[in-house]
Amino acid sequence: MAITEGGQQDKARVGIPASAREAMEKLNADAGQFNIWLRTQANAPAQLPWFRDTEIGAAGQVAGGRVGTAQLKASAHRWRWKEISPYLLRIAEIARDADVPPIEFADRQQFLLTNPGLGGRLQVTTTIRCAISIYNGGDVAPVHVHAPNASRTILSEKGGYTTIEGERCIAERGDLILTPNGTWHDHGNEDAEPVMWADILDFPLLEYLDCNWLDDKFTGAMEGNARAQAPVHEVGYSHKLYGKGGMLPSFVSHQRGFGHGTSPVFQYRGKEIRQTLDALRSEAGDPYEGITLRFVNPATGAPIFPTLDYSAQLLRPGEETRWKRETSNIFYIVLDGSGVTEVGGKRYEWERNDAVVVPNFLWRRHINTGKTDAVLYAVSDWPLFEKIGQYRAQGRKPDGSVEQLIA
Repeated sequence: MAITEGGQQDKARVGIPASAREAMEKLNADAGQFNIWLRTQANAPAQLPWFRDTEIGAAGQVAGGRVGTAQLKASAHRWRWKEISPYLLRIAEIARDADVPPIEFADRQQFLLTNPGLGGRLQVTTTIRCAISIYNGGDVAPVHVHAPNASRTILSEKGGYTTIEGERCIAERGDLILTPNGTWHDHGNEDAEPVMWADILDFPLLEYLDCNWLDDKFTGAMEGNARAQAPVHEVGYSHKLYGKGGMLPSFVSHQRGFGHGTSPVFQYRGKEIRQTLDALRSEAGDPYEGITLRFVNPATGAPIFPTLDYSAQLLRPGEETRWKRETSNIFYIVLDGSGVTEVGGKRYEWERNDAVVVPNFLWRRHINTGKTDAVLYAVSDWPLFEKIGQYRAQGRKPDGSVEQLIA
């Protein structure tokens, strides 16, 4: 018989006779015709209390019984660019040689990353989807608007363009392009060489809430093939308005599109991100994260999306972060350098363009094993967890003790 820390009998852990379990399951089988399920201690879930379990290698425990039958737990995983990128080139070749116009093929030139713990679902965590896209020269994805918040992280030296609410964003490697919910946008590539990027969306969350939608009946000014919006702002418009920290123009509306709580800035330039990180590399930084930058809504200081937070971090050669874990999920893309992320006692080596996912509740740390600085872009769903009062974080001090970072 189990005893709790307070000395009380833990009834949930008392052994249940097999005959009682069988009787309960039989009763449930009979009750199923009425679309009900009878819950008792015999078939209730029994997940380990997270804050009591502080072992590095602990990977969580999925609930048992009827409640746990349909539950899935995301796994830590790494996608190697050298293994997955050849498939992009094959997709591009098929599209290039296909007997259809490029515009009809463009929005199908991608593959989605799948988490091995989520049973084939098209998502990397319970709330985040990532698709890797390639566009040949001349490809255009028609103008559309949708419910999910989305972003592009540019992986090729040139990244084509995305036009959002009439602002054309010409992209290069390392740029972060935002297409918030409720903004009309289209993508294209006017260069000869293919361009590649990672699309990251809160698609699974919207899908779970059953409020996922897409509209492609754009009524504004069109250009070219009549399926792309005509730019109505000069290139760099949002950067001109918001590119100077601490100064906010008061003569314009900060609402762009019809979404709520999203950033009016559509493009964060990779060169400027790297310059800022480099300028800060002599600072001590965060022992759990290294040198970090958060991308925020300049009008409010809030995360750029209500559901997702974006950041960049720099790890100096030989730098090792301390162990940390959170109740949120994190998805990383490697922009530069090489290193290792240890998650739940497992090691995942990474290099340029690799991606790593760290599900919630798992201890993780990063190590720069290379001779140059490493730069990671991170996407986390902590804003969502914070809004529902469930965001917490713990860190492990050098002496092995655990501290509450956010509780």
